[in-house]
Order: sequence, then C-alpha cells, then structure tokens
Amino acid sequence: MKAKLILENGMIFSGKAFGYLKESSIGEVVFNTGMTGYQEILTDSSYYGQIVAMTYPLIGNYGINLEDMQSSSVKVKGFIVREKCNISSNFRAELELDDYLKRNKVMGLEGIDTRELTKILRKNGTMKGIITTLEELSFEDVTGQLHGYSNKYAVKMVTTKEKIVIDGTQKHVAVMDFGAKKNIIDSFLNRNCKVTIFPAYTSAEEILNVKPDLVFLSNGPGNPEDLPEIIENIRKLIGRLPVTGICLGHQLIALALGGKTAKLKFGHRGCNHPVKDIYEDKVHITSQNHGYYVKTLPQDMVETHINLNDGTIEGMKHKKLPIFSVQFHPEACPGPKDNDYIFDEFMEYSL
Repeated sequence: MKAKLILENGMIFSGKAFGYLKESSIGEVVFNTGMTGYQEILTDSSYYGQIVAMTYPLIGNYGINLEDMQSSSVKVKGFIVREKCNISSNFRAELELDDYLKRNKVMGLEGIDTRELTKILRKNGTMKGIITTLEELSFEDVTGQLHGYSNKYAVKMVTTKEKIVIDGTQKHVAVMDFGAKKNIIDSFLNRNCKVTIFPAYTSAEEILNVKPDLVFLSNGPGNPEDLPEIIENIRKLIGRLPVTGICLGHQLIALALGGKTAKLKFGHRGCNHPVKDIYEDKVHITSQNHGYYVKTLPQDMVETHINLNDGTIEGMKHKKLPIFSVQFHPEACPGPKDNDYIFDEFMEYSL
C-alpha cells in the first residue's frame, strides 16, 4: 500500500506502508545510526512518541526474537526503513519484522530515501511528522495536527503501574522507573542486587520506607523539564540516600540540583558514539538515545565523561555527596558492551 511521510517543514517522502496498516501515525521524527539492534530500539521506552528512521539501509534481515526485547511492547509511533527484509535468516528468529509491527499495531514506511531524510533532520533539527496512507492528504491538511502534537505525558504512559520487587542477596536498589530498559534491571540483577521498581511518581517518603542502599533513576522519554513533581521528589532524596542515574535520570539529577538542560538539535541515537572517561583517560564507544542533555552543571558537580563528537556532558558526580550519573547507556542493548563497568561504579556509591 502506498504511504508517505509529511514533515512539519512541508517536505513529503513517498514510499510503501508495512506493519500495521492504518490511516496515519504522528510523532517526532528522529534517526538512529545503529547497524543492528532494531528490535531493542523498537521496544525502548525512551522512543515513546517518536517515529524512528534507521540510517542502515537493510532492516529486518535477522528477524525478531522475544528474548532481546527491552520492554513488553513496541514503543515507537512509526518505523522508517530504506528496505525491509521480508525473509529473515537467523537461528534465533521467531517472527518477521512486518508481523511483529502488525501485532503491536505500529505502522512502518519503506522505500524512501532515508539518507536524504537524515540529512534534512541533521540540517534543520528534529521535526514532527506524520506517516499516512491517505493519498489525498496534503501538508495543509495536517499542519494543525503537527503543531498540536505533544509528548509531554510520555513518562506516565511507560512507567510501571505498580511496585515490583525482585529478590537478591546483595545491595538493595530502588529503581525509579521512567521507562527503564530491561537490560538496566538485568545489569543490577547480574550483580545479585535486590531490586524494587517504583512507578515514576512515587513519593520520596515511600522510597525511603523500603530502606534501599541505592536509588537509581532510569532512562525515559520526553523533556525532563516536563516533570517538576518528579524533580521535587528527587530533591527530597538527595543527601539522604546515594543517587545514581542514566539518560533521563542523569538530566533529572541535574535539574534537581539547580543545573540546566536543553534540547539537542537532532539528538544522539545509535551505538557508535565516542565518549571519554575523564578520570580513567579512556575513550569508549557508547550506545545513546536522547534528545536532551545537561547544558549547565549544578554547583558542586564535576564532569566525569565527555562526548567527543560535540563536547556535551556525558557524566557527572558530586564533590561531597554520593551522586553519580551518565548520559549514555552502559547497559547497551543494542551494544556495544564496553561500558558495563559503570554499574560497578554505581554499586560503589551504595550504602
């Protein structure tokens, strides 16, 4: 079936729809530079509300398996590829990409020039867009929809609805779930931690009541400045318990301590971003997925990691209090797995 992508700047890309066929799907159009890992990307809650375009031209060639999912369902609003592989070749494959999107009611678009789309997003910045199968639909018809689209309540949509306790024999980690990836939880479980996962809007008092050794703030979608209630809860925890975080959690720590965040022009999304560990004087290739970053460090926080592509802050720690966070994804999924050591550093901050 014919379909097209309409961007908020008026540009239109024509291709073919696949996956779940519906009239239209709207979201923020972003690109990911990973050559593999499309199923982890599809199920990463940090992509909630976004239409993801893959820069690697052939997607779907190793199929879909249920073991590598990072959440219980597809979280993207749409999926754009240059060429979809219809028949996968992998001993682990359980489903084809097309079937998986159908089951999760997510529309895909193939056959467009994803290289050109990526160049436009890099030049003009991230834009809202709509994938539609309605041939008669024009830019003028969807202008109001595009301008009115908001992802403000994304964290409420992806957080756990109830507290989850997973027993372990070592340290007790309280996870504030803003859209936590499965492999983040697994990384703590692999260290024999007891993990208690809390809904995003849980009060500081309820977290303190379980007497954890460490509070961890997870990744998640959207603008950190849209979460003032959560920021206030984090502020109440600081100084009473060790606090660590990844991605959105990193940004929320900065805001809770008086720092500032800002939106990147087109974001960091992929598994090939070079980051320097300043204290170890080593460069690691990292997995990243964020559209916002810490622009100004809070007082008494020092930079621990730096992005070698654009110089943005990728890690920070407090001079006096047990607080440490990173912007990149040390749990990988998709890889690389160079940065698993960060979880050992998190454990060093625990009580």
